[in-house]
Amino acid sequence: MTLVPPLHVDFWILIGVCALTWVLSLITREHSWVDRIWSIVPVAYVWVFAASTGLGDGRLVLMAALVTLWGIRLTFNFARKGGYARGGEDYRWAYLRARMPRPLFEVFNLLFIVCYQNVLLLLISLPAYTAWRHPSALNALDWVLAAAFLAALVGETVADQQQWSFQQWKKAERAAGRDPRPRFLQTGLFGVSRHPNFFFEQSQWWLIFFFGCVAAGSLWQWTVIGPALLTVLFIGSTRMTEQISRERYPEYADYQARVSALVPWFARPRKDLAQLG
Repeated sequence: MTLVPPLHVDFWILIGVCALTWVLSLITREHSWVDRIWSIVPVAYVWVFAASTGLGDGRLVLMAALVTLWGIRLTFNFARKGGYARGGEDYRWAYLRARMPRPLFEVFNLLFIVCYQNVLLLLISLPAYTAWRHPSALNALDWVLAAAFLAALVGETVADQQQWSFQQWKKAERAAGRDPRPRFLQTGLFGVSRHPNFFFEQSQWWLIFFFGCVAAGSLWQWTVIGPALLTVLFIGSTRMTEQISRERYPEYADYQARVSALVPWFARPRKDLAQLG
């Protein structure tokens, strides 16, 4: 074990990234700095716990490896969309900023964008703390969870690739002087869920929570607050995203009526909607 408890190390990382992302948001007037470290900091948090055991705890090493794969995928997808480039601010922050007085938005920036989201990134990583406190050998449940995590990782990768390909097609259509139709993706995984990437993202962090439960031998762990709050965050994000989509595309209301919001499920045929009318 290290002389400094790993939870203390993670706490100081949290303080550092809160200060850094807040100062950068003030200097640059962009508010996506937490987005830019979203896929990086949780990887560091979990590896701190694994490293504190000298990489001798198999479960912690497995959790850290899985979270690293999650981080690599998310970093790649964020980078290719221009998220790390100047001007790569999330459109939702610009949407909110245009509808809030500047002083109020700056309070929102400090309390929610910077503090709340950074604390959340630590909280979703804390099942590693549970595993650190309850060291035990890997068992069959760990491997079942690992397989489920990888399946969710593949699902999110496929969803992001489908969205990326669609957006590239839209750009090509506009460059050719054509009006792209449909105007938003409704096929593939997006034909059974309006937000399959959100579904798989949350699934992965619930699975990380269950690793801690396996280590402790009980589902009753306070670290459930991490994935629970992440789910709440995604609910709010989904509502805002869909509000923006409805404003841009009137036909989005029909898509909402036919396709599940989150959990992949069979879409309702259009004829059913006509009968209901």
